Amino acid sequence: MNILVTGGTGLIGSEFIRQHQKKHSFTVVSRNRDKAQALLGGDIDILDSVSKIEDMSAFDAVINLAGEPIADKRWTDTQKRIICESRWSATAEIVAKINDCKTPPKVFISGSAIGFYGNQLDKQVTEDTQPNDEFTHQLCSKWESIANGVDNSVTRVVLLRTGVVLTDKGGALGKMALPFKLGVGGKLGHGNQYLSWIHLQDMVDAIAFLLENEACNGAFNLTAPGPVTNSEFSNQLASALNRPCLFTVPSFVMKIAMGESSTMILEGQQVIPQKLTTAGFEFTYPSLTVALAEIYQG
Repeated sequence: MNILVTGGTGLIGSEFIRQHQKKHSFTVVSRNRDKAQALLGGDIDILDSVSKIEDMSAFDAVINLAGEPIADKRWTDTQKRIICESRWSATAEIVAKINDCKTPPKVFISGSAIGFYGNQLDKQVTEDTQPNDEFTHQLCSKWESIANGVDNSVTRVVLLRTGVVLTDKGGALGKMALPFKLGVGGKLGHGNQYLSWIHLQDMVDAIAFLLENEACNGAFNLTAPGPVTNSEFSNQLASALNRPCLFTVPSFVMKIAMGESSTMILEGQQVIPQKLTTAGFEFTYPSLTVALAEIYQG
């Protein structure tokens, strides 16, 4: 396939391209062409904006992973607008280009997140679960709605409701692991809130599965089938690192440090990849124990 990727220099996009560039040809949209070329290699075509694409008919598929990192900064009103617009405007531009071309791509895979569901306490969450209306739901709901503006009678639309991606190549795990490496790690808040995660390799494999499986459409939870509580995650991470898990970071400390965005850590969701497993996808790393062992022991 000839595939257009936005967000191709990010953790997920760059790994997907690295693993599949012998099978597919890629064009990547990146504002920093030199950085993208250095990261992805000379065989990848780089465009600095979607507006430079004259005709989407050139592509068999589009994978849209662009967006401002959601947890890197405090959620001020300004930062919330940046987070939203970086996803909404980029997706709207792609949708318009797809709808305007004579021979649209066969599949449009667009990012989303399990934040779509909002706080669900300890309820088991599937793709059919009614969401709780809060900022992350409003962000993801509109993001998905824009993506669904593609004419799905011609182009298959798949939405990736992604959990916390675990890898030693970047992302959240390094930040989570640092306190444990320093010997001061422990659970966050009461520790009963769920963490829905997915190993990076399963994330890459799931995207490939959804790309190629023509029966798959709509929203899919990209999380492992074994979500765990924060307390369990903390203990397993400590064990994988051969470090103690002795401390508790009180909720009020997280709220002071992170502001409103701390809700993503202190509340959480127990998300199950129901549609993905029903479609026949098999996880290489279905349990946290196996995932952390691969990451830290190879």
